[in-house]
Amino acid sequence: MNPTIETILENIERVMTGKRDVAKLSLIALLAEGHVLLEDVPGVGKTMMVRALAKSVSASFKRIQFTPDLLPSDVTGVSIYNPKELEFQFRPGPIMGNIILADEINRTSPKTQSALLEGMEESSVTVDGVTYRLEKPFFVMATQNPIEYEGTYPLPEAQLDRFLLKMKMGYPGTNEEIEVLSRAQKVPPIDDLEPVINLEELRTLQKEMKEVFVDDSIKKYIVEISTRTRTHDSVYLGASPRGSIGLMKAAQAYAYIHGRDYVIPDEVQYLAPFVLSHRIILKSEARFDGVTAEDVVNQVIARVPVPIQKAVK
Repeated sequence: MNPTIETILENIERVMTGKRDVAKLSLIALLAEGHVLLEDVPGVGKTMMVRALAKSVSASFKRIQFTPDLLPSDVTGVSIYNPKELEFQFRPGPIMGNIILADEINRTSPKTQSALLEGMEESSVTVDGVTYRLEKPFFVMATQNPIEYEGTYPLPEAQLDRFLLKMKMGYPGTNEEIEVLSRAQKVPPIDDLEPVINLEELRTLQKEMKEVFVDDSIKKYIVEISTRTRTHDSVYLGASPRGSIGLMKAAQAYAYIHGRDYVIPDEVQYLAPFVLSHRIILKSEARFDGVTAEDVVNQVIARVPVPIQKAVK
């Protein structure tokens, strides 16, 4: 594994117990300049994970608690009149940070959701007709509660497509939860967490990740997987070309953090459910039969021929 990435993961593990895979996927999204949708129950450490990641890379951390009465200006910022200067001055909102936790994004109105999603897609926000660029790196981890759907506004499929990965954190195991209790007896580890790299080094990692080689056979493999989700019997609408791009970038990041400069099919297979499942709309009869989007992606992966390594002459 890339030594720098290993150091970041070890730093996060000082706070998070038994969540290395989640931390690794979060880093993949960060390096690929994508965003994460985390769907899980309250109290499993979602906020702590994002805070630990932000501290580890010296990034500014902002948390937005989405509620039904939250306004777009509460996210992006607002222009306030200054009587001394006789002009309006822009007060930045919490979106003006490096790593953003958008907590319970489905509890706010679509209008407010779109304010965040514009920043995710365009790396900028527009307030009173003026566009403000967001500082890079810019990474959003949005959360959804899979229970208590009353009074929520589910993200439309077109907006779900903006997230590179969708994943779950899950409950810790027995030994891991005992360790969580032991740590909670003392000073919270997050308070003493020190950064291991700075923002400039993070930007360098993001640039180096883009240099990871993707063979044409791997690109064809990715496209074939996405294409077959569109023709699957259980699918009403399959993965978009944005999904194909996201899968390639995620695979590049995965290869990079493991110290390789090329992508292999195993990485595409591992990441496909995280990248493509939330981009698929199932037919109603398939949902009634208990079929999930993850099932569809796994079936597609099992059917698509895997590229064979080329012989070296």
